[in-house]
Amino acid sequence: MSWFYLLTASLFEIVWAVSLKASDGFSRPVASLVTISAMIASFWFLALAMRVLPLGTAYAIWTGLGAVGAFTFGILFLGETLALERLIAIALIVSGLVLLKVSAMV
Repeated sequence: MSWFYLLTASLFEIVWAVSLKASDGFSRPVASLVTISAMIASFWFLALAMRVLPLGTAYAIWTGLGAVGAFTFGILFLGETLALERLIAIALIVSGLVLLKVSAMV
């Protein structure tokens, strides 16, 4: 169940990152409310996951999945550039996440 909590926390992290961009510096009330609500949910689910998972593993996977998700959203929906260097960087993050997951299983 802790991995489900961590995945949920990561999804909410993506939501708050995207809505933070949409809030335009907290000048748009609806996007700002979504941002704050998603932040609270993200931290809550992260806290639930950390009841079982090690701090380093949980935090790295939470931030890593959030970064990959925000990166992907930016490319798909916000017209951000897809340069080779950015793809390599994301591939390194994903490979690190996989290694953390595998090492947490042993």
